[in-house]
Amino acid sequence: MGMWAKVIVCFIAGIGAGLGTGFAGMSAAAVISPMLITFLGMPAYQAVGIALASDVLASAVSAYTYGKNKNLDIKNGLVMMAAVLLFTLVGSWVASTVPNTTMGSFSVFMTMLLGIRFIVRPVMTTKEAMAGLSAQKRAVRSAVCGAAVGFICGFVGAGGGMMMLLLLTSVLGYELKTAVGTSVFIMAFTALTGAVSHFAIGGAPDLWCLALCVASTLLWARIAALFANKASAKTLNRAVGVVLTTLGLAILTVDLLRG
Repeated sequence: MGMWAKVIVCFIAGIGAGLGTGFAGMSAAAVISPMLITFLGMPAYQAVGIALASDVLASAVSAYTYGKNKNLDIKNGLVMMAAVLLFTLVGSWVASTVPNTTMGSFSVFMTMLLGIRFIVRPVMTTKEAMAGLSAQKRAVRSAVCGAAVGFICGFVGAGGGMMMLLLLTSVLGYELKTAVGTSVFIMAFTALTGAVSHFAIGGAPDLWCLALCVASTLLWARIAALFANKASAKTLNRAVGVVLTTLGLAILTVDLLRG
């Protein structure tokens, strides 16, 4: 594959991943891994490693932005983070034993389904509703949700951040912006763990693709996070839903045509 093709694919993947991360706490792997697999023919395991590495700085800068706007709950996010980190390692190991086609197909369909969900049923929880759940129940639910999200993040990357966002809003009762801020805070650490374990097990990735994806994702995540903290909850839901659904359909179509 030519260098210009890598530049174009990685830059476009970074735009989608960065906007998804900054706007709604989406794991960058939901966009980057299927694009690298489909358009560059990259092995799925290596693509997920690059995607998770791209997620690290993008999630960190997004979390910083949400934190400055008081939309980050660090205390209640720490319990979930511990469970996520542990099960990310488990998921990464399991992923190394699964065929490429299984992970690639899962990435595309997860992207589409999550996109449709956000369009049809936007999350409109308020901050006042967050106070209705006791600290003990929140801690237990955080651990269980974290285990599920961590396994998904480590196994295929796709949907890790989005699944966390859905669980934070629907199970733990977070309002959208606080859920996004907390999600990207956790994802910065889980993505780092997942990326390191992927590279340790699968070897060094394509360094050009890695650098291009990291830079593009970081830039657009920063831009998106700045706008997201000023946008309405309904706008965030609909925008992310449209982007995810469109990307999923486009990737699936190209994959079918080439197959």
